[in-house]
Amino acid sequence: MTEIAVVEDEPSIAEVISLYLRRAGYQVQTFADGRAAQEALSKRPPDLVILDVMLPGVDGFALTRYLRDRSDVPIILLTSRRDETDRIAGLELGADDYVVKPFSPQELVSRVRAVLRRAKGAQTDAGAPLAFPDLAIDPPTRLVTARGQEIALTAKEFDLLNHLARHPRQVFSRDQLLEAVWGSSDYIDAGTITVHIRRLREKIESDPAEPVHLVTVWGVGYKFEP
Repeated sequence: MTEIAVVEDEPSIAEVISLYLRRAGYQVQTFADGRAAQEALSKRPPDLVILDVMLPGVDGFALTRYLRDRSDVPIILLTSRRDETDRIAGLELGADDYVVKPFSPQELVSRVRAVLRRAKGAQTDAGAPLAFPDLAIDPPTRLVTARGQEIALTAKEFDLLNHLARHPRQVFSRDQLLEAVWGSSDYIDAGTITVHIRRLREKIESDPAEPVHLVTVWGVGYKFEP
């Protein structure tokens, strides 16, 4: 059974989330603070983590960084702030999605399904290795090398790069990339793509200010130049 960890210090919210997830057929474990979650999840990673940003002990951002350094477990952040600062910070740390409080429990379950579906698809449909003069992408091992150096990418950064590279010179809108990589564009801000493209450029391009591979097509979206 798919196991989901809910890290939320407000008991009423944690209870509602757990109730709806169990009704949807998931096994749920809950944690009320970041430090307890960090210790438990480092020993036994779940299939997905729902993580509040504001936590006692270890906050959500620190726990996201900790988990992402050690695994590709999908992470959905919960934040009570409506400005984009938290959302961008979480995405840059490697979170797969975010939900702003107050939220609909049904919407959260839909997002969980979409993130899990995409994570499973990434493992089975990533394709054969790709090689370019200064860049190599190996889906079976999820390794990327740029100019001979191994590059550490988050799960979504890898999936986005792999998708673009498998369709060289094809221009994708941000909504199309959300559908292809995140599994849905219904709930996720298109700015998510902007954040991930910027981080990928910083990691794989020799000069992020003048990208060679990840090219912006103004007014349309992005394309991969081989």
